[in-house]
Amino acid sequence: MTSLVGLDVGTTGVKALSLSSKGEVVGRAAEEYPLSIPRPEWAEQDPDDWVRAAEAALGRLGAEKVRVGLSGQMHGLVPLDEQKRVLRPAILWNDQRTGAECAEIEERIGLERLIELTGNRALPGFTAPKLLWLRRHEPEVYERIAHVLLPKDYVRLQLFGELETDVADASGTLLFDVAGRRWSEEVLADLEIPPEWLPPVRESTDVAGAGDQAAGAVGVGVVSPGPVSVVLGTSGVVFAPLSAFSPDPEGRAHVFCHAVPGTWHAMGVMLSAAGSLTWFRKVFAPGEPYERLDAEAERWEPGAEGVLFLPYLAGERTPHADPHARGAFVGLSLRHDRGALRRAVLEGVAYGLRDSLELLRELGCAVEVGRVSGGGARSALWLKIVSSVLGLPLQRTAVDEGAAYGAALLAGVTDGVFADIGEAVNDCVRVQEEIEPDPEWQRVYDEGYERFRALYPALRPLEVQ
Repeated sequence: MTSLVGLDVGTTGVKALSLSSKGEVVGRAAEEYPLSIPRPEWAEQDPDDWVRAAEAALGRLGAEKVRVGLSGQMHGLVPLDEQKRVLRPAILWNDQRTGAECAEIEERIGLERLIELTGNRALPGFTAPKLLWLRRHEPEVYERIAHVLLPKDYVRLQLFGELETDVADASGTLLFDVAGRRWSEEVLADLEIPPEWLPPVRESTDVAGAGDQAAGAVGVGVVSPGPVSVVLGTSGVVFAPLSAFSPDPEGRAHVFCHAVPGTWHAMGVMLSAAGSLTWFRKVFAPGEPYERLDAEAERWEPGAEGVLFLPYLAGERTPHADPHARGAFVGLSLRHDRGALRRAVLEGVAYGLRDSLELLRELGCAVEVGRVSGGGARSALWLKIVSSVLGLPLQRTAVDEGAAYGAALLAGVTDGVFADIGEAVNDCVRVQEEIEPDPEWQRVYDEGYERFRALYPALRPLEVQ
């Protein structure tokens, strides 16, 4: 059995891959689990659902006894007691309950100093505000905390008995000195969070793991400036490597440690990318194949005769740090049908990704080509729309499960199969297809993007707080 095994602990389920030493996929397994939304703006999961799913997926691969590279959803809070037992359901990356705690963090530390230390401003999805929320609203739970873990690291603990994390995932906690690649003593002291709660932190190549976005970038070969990673998963991401720590002074983009030792990355994140398509199918077309919905959308010309979709179904991060933002269809007419609405959703998410790309360009990130991954990358129509909206060639690699694939490559580096990540990428990551922007579509979408940018400011006064 090869040592190239990767496991991605996602929001809707786990994906596991086993690879040959040349990077060919020799085994795949996936297991789903539920998402709980017990109250508006909340998102939680049972951490033991992740463990059961991971055990089942690895069991199907026959990979229980080999080195497993781990990737997973970032920012989630898994509080454990002294016996390393879960104290409450995990609070996830897309949970939006902590607006007051974010304001408290920025007031305590100061926004400018917080960005200098952590590379980011306080956003509801991050781990630190969740801890403050527990301290305020569930003190009986908070008082019993002995360990704080991120989702994939809880799976690591339960499957392999290892209590540790990596710099890429730790960067998303808002408790990490991103420039220094270590836990921030200053932030922990200011927020009165005991440092002993946090696990030892190492480079991704030492611990065979990374947060899903850094692992996904490795999985599509985005390990140095030039190409950017474009992720069409539940969330949507545009990710650009950086050779030095250089945060956005306004905190509009995230700056984290990359899985490549000694490097960083900037990224914009929208909370509902493929998640918007999942919502649309559930509400308007239960059980319909995605291919049929794409065919309906393809019957409409670019712009869908003026209908726009604002994809803020779960609040938003980039460029609007607003947990109260909501989605909308605007410009509907009697002519519009389900296909038109579907096309508007595809285009609206693409416009949201362009917001992130424009911001990264403004910050000086090199942008030459996009490497696309995630479930949405399987839609030929969506890739043509995204390429034309971004004005950027998009490349599909031979394997589109970027995070699990990247985790497997990290396992290979940790075990010495590859000398470093660069060798792993050169040996294994292969571009399969390139999608070029359509010039006529691009003209329509440049105009549509200007309308899209005007939509959030126009609707913000109508938000329900």
